[in-house]
Amino acid sequence: MRFIKNYIFVVILLVSTSCSKLILQPADFAWPVENVIKIDDKGFIEEPRYSFAVNVKSLFQEEFADSNLAIGKEIRIIRDKLGYYYLTGINFKNVYLFLPDEGGMQLEETFLISETGLQSPVMNQKSPNIELIDGDKIYILNNNGIVR
Repeated sequence: MRFIKNYIFVVILLVSTSCSKLILQPADFAWPVENVIKIDDKGFIEEPRYSFAVNVKSLFQEEFADSNLAIGKEIRIIRDKLGYYYLTGINFKNVYLFLPDEGGMQLEETFLISETGLQSPVMNQKSPNIELIDGDKIYILNNNGIVR
């Protein structure tokens, strides 16, 4: 009887420890500077330094209702401390917030910045926030929205 109790205890212990997740914290995913990446003829942007590549044609479909506008354009992208990606570009009205997903990126939020479109956007890391500069206008963003 005692053997059975010990056996059940060991089984429960093994099952409970195998179900727990290992989390490494704290972590800082921030890219120190934004990347300005030209979109190739297939709609991809790639940053070898971060082993990063993604197709952005659907982003242009969302922003301009025409995915063909993506070819040859540039995307501005930066990653914050929490791992969120911020994407925008010239003539974009919005900044798009993404998180990595299995085999892609999931849109988390869209921040309307300018009804007329950004003219010369630049993003900087101002941890824990992202600074967006467009001419003389400065916006502070984070994963919750426009801070100011």
